[in-house]
Amino acid sequence: MNCRQVVELMTDYLEGALSAIDRARFEEHIAGCDGCTAYLAQLRMARKIMGTLADEPVPALVEKELLEAFRSWRSTR
Repeated sequence: MNCRQVVELMTDYLEGALSAIDRARFEEHIAGCDGCTAYLAQLRMARKIMGTLADEPVPALVEKELLEAFRSWRSTR
């Protein structure tokens, strides 16, 4: 497994959604790759921090502006 494949599987790994074979291959790569190990640690920290944030509603005007921006972005791609 290469770094790109590992990065694509990080969320599934953290959620425990990988098959036993993919998990073993993932962990084998992580054991020998400092870059992927660091990225995994960053994702774990981000998930931990996000879990401490309170849910707050998005103001209607902000939601409207975001939706318009995303529609414009998608139509230009």
